[in-house]
Amino acid sequence: MIAPTLLLALVAATAPQKLAVNAEAGNNTFSAVFDAKVGERINAVSSAVGCALTYDEGTTSAAGTCSVPLKSIMVDNEPTKTEHFQQWSTNKKGTVDECRFEAKLGALKLQAPLSEKPVKFSGDATFTVCGRARTDGGKEKITGEAMLMPGGSTSVKIRAQVKGFNRDAYKIGPKYTEGWAARVQQLAPVVAETGTIDFSIFAKEAETRPASKP
Repeated sequence: MIAPTLLLALVAATAPQKLAVNAEAGNNTFSAVFDAKVGERINAVSSAVGCALTYDEGTTSAAGTCSVPLKSIMVDNEPTKTEHFQQWSTNKKGTVDECRFEAKLGALKLQAPLSEKPVKFSGDATFTVCGRARTDGGKEKITGEAMLMPGGSTSVKIRAQVKGFNRDAYKIGPKYTEGWAARVQQLAPVVAETGTIDFSIFAKEAETRPASKP
């Protein structure tokens, strides 16, 4: 018979690890680049990425959710472009404060257990923008690398990328936004519909709160 203490140790060693990305840390970044062949290159950035993740060492896979508040995203560091992007995203049918870019991560498969060397991963993610999913119900392909920070740290550095993100598939644009001036709508063709999203985040072991006493 396995001793109770040993059994608990075995369970703890194989239990999925809860990880969290602090949206207020300031070092977790989101970047979405849309580069038109004939037009302009725009870059939407935020340092307010928050995630709740679970890593299963037994299956070398991870899952969870990440989100970025729309109000935290700046476009080319210009207030006017940022305001336009906010209107494109909300379609003027909700407030900026309520809108989030969210990603539900499926079972992201790592090629090897986490270590202090970069490990590649890939999988699918379901995105929503202000609650709107992709119009065809599809998912986005996500790839990247993850590694444990050196020195026995419990922090995990994660770099992830989504290529071919189509903003029109999420109804992000002036043609879905009522009340836009004609001059603004005429600018739409110079902004690419397809872009690349990059995440650079640091996940730490989630704090567990003791159960409250009755």
